[in-house]
Amino acid sequence: MASQALPARGARLGRQVTVGLVPGPRQRDPHAGATVRAVVLALPGGDALSTRRRSPLAAALIWPLARHLVREGQDDGLAAHVVHYRFRGWNGGHAHPAEDAEWAVGEAVRRYGDVPVCLVGIDMGARAALHAAAHPAVTAVVALAPWLPGGPEPEPVKQLIGRKVLLVHGTEDDSTAPELSYRLAERAKKVNRDVCRFEVHSDGHSLHQHRAEVSALTADFVLGNLLDRPFARPVADALAAPPPLGLRMPLAAGFGRSLRA
Repeated sequence: MASQALPARGARLGRQVTVGLVPGPRQRDPHAGATVRAVVLALPGGDALSTRRRSPLAAALIWPLARHLVREGQDDGLAAHVVHYRFRGWNGGHAHPAEDAEWAVGEAVRRYGDVPVCLVGIDMGARAALHAAAHPAVTAVVALAPWLPGGPEPEPVKQLIGRKVLLVHGTEDDSTAPELSYRLAERAKKVNRDVCRFEVHSDGHSLHQHRAEVSALTADFVLGNLLDRPFARPVADALAAPPPLGLRMPLAAGFGRSLRA
């Protein structure tokens, strides 16, 4: 069974995210004619091993974050898409979601022109975002609760050179190890100074308890990179601070209520 050819299913960029409810198959995008200056590609989570079709539930879970980013940035030309994988599994060395993410970046450039792209992923999608950062159009990566299986072979980090990178992890995450994301951030910081990592104390894998703060942090980082908005002081401090300070930055309760304070 291991040598059986995988079924041929193509990845898709997905509909452009709108600030309303998830669009149905016949709804027209009200911003389809607007000039796009930058693109966010949202990468859902998944499974370690599976050649089943993508999970609609995983895509639905990242949709609110993508919608929040569009709400904050659409007036300045930000567009977002939730990437639809070919398969819901990483599948070992195939790394299918990473391949699909890199394809999606190319598709975004084909569709919108020479625009900067930020990859925002959660769980397995966060790992895919980190792997796909080598594409020349990618300027920034956000990895939320990244799934980084421990093993003898370390995760690659050279592809992150020249990109701004944000990792966010709940300290009570029992699904993906926070210490592994810290180790990756530490290695990445050695080759790229523009790496920071925030810890969400008392929160778990879904980052549900501090969803508003995580959304605000992600928006601040993404819009600062793609649309040249000034970073909030905690983000600027985390990027500038040496390890371990900038890699164990606590996400303060209420972040986002007065970002420029």
